[in-house]
Amino acid sequence: MTDTHIDAHGQAHGGGHAHAVPKHPYHLVDPSPWPIVGSIAAGLLATGGVLFMHGYGWWLMAIGFIAVLATMAVWWRDVIREATFEGLHTPVVQLGLRYGMALFIASEVMFFSAFFWAFFSSSLFPADGVWPPKGIHPFDPFEFPFLNTLILLLSGTTVTWAHHSLLEGNQKGLIQGLTITVILGLCFTSVQAYEYGHAAFSFRFDESVPGAGGIYPSTFFMATGFHGFHVIVGTIFLAVCLWRATQGHFKPDHHFGLEAAAWYWHFVDVVWLFLFVCIYWWGMGAATPAGHGG
Repeated sequence: MTDTHIDAHGQAHGGGHAHAVPKHPYHLVDPSPWPIVGSIAAGLLATGGVLFMHGYGWWLMAIGFIAVLATMAVWWRDVIREATFEGLHTPVVQLGLRYGMALFIASEVMFFSAFFWAFFSSSLFPADGVWPPKGIHPFDPFEFPFLNTLILLLSGTTVTWAHHSLLEGNQKGLIQGLTITVILGLCFTSVQAYEYGHAAFSFRFDESVPGAGGIYPSTFFMATGFHGFHVIVGTIFLAVCLWRATQGHFKPDHHFGLEAAAWYWHFVDVVWLFLFVCIYWWGMGAATPAGHGG
């Protein structure tokens, strides 16, 4: 049995094995090896990617990729433990996390703005006077791109359904909504992969092949490709939330992880709407008869 007394600030203090009660609502994280480990893993992945693109094999890139995934898994595990089981994510900490997520999404907006800027700069002032450039045959926006638009819009409603189910204490609706959202995310990625595989133009530059390289494939694949990468990340994010939902981690008043995933997914939805309207639809409509020449 330990001796305990209350100081002038109302804080409990005791001897023996009693733990000190924090005097503030903030979370001062414990020292962690994952930042430095993650930096090394990212360096291996980047170096391996450069070597792979120069014909030196893929083994270093594979090691870096696996190391990055492993670091993400253990780091995420620690954050989940701190938030769910140790109670360290107080309302004040959650507010800070919301500000951080909002700023992260704002940075992503600027990231994609650069690709839209490049596309509009090239399409409004084309070097050879036509857009798309000669030899480029763009996708019909109302085929696979429109299908993917419907898929993402539907997924936005299902993730909202999941969130509202949680707020109402409906565990079954939460799991069903997240399951459908993850499936729709996988469908979007599959459709985009099929679309890329049947593109009439390519990223690799080759003067002897019409549509091989140039400003149109560069802006198209960079903008839509990075969006596709964000869909994959968001799908993984939501899959982790689905697993956590099945474990009962989320409560109506304590579920920032799910909230952040929903914010991210809605951002991905909005970016795709701009991509569809500007790059697929308007980009094709800007084509002149000369632009479709071969």
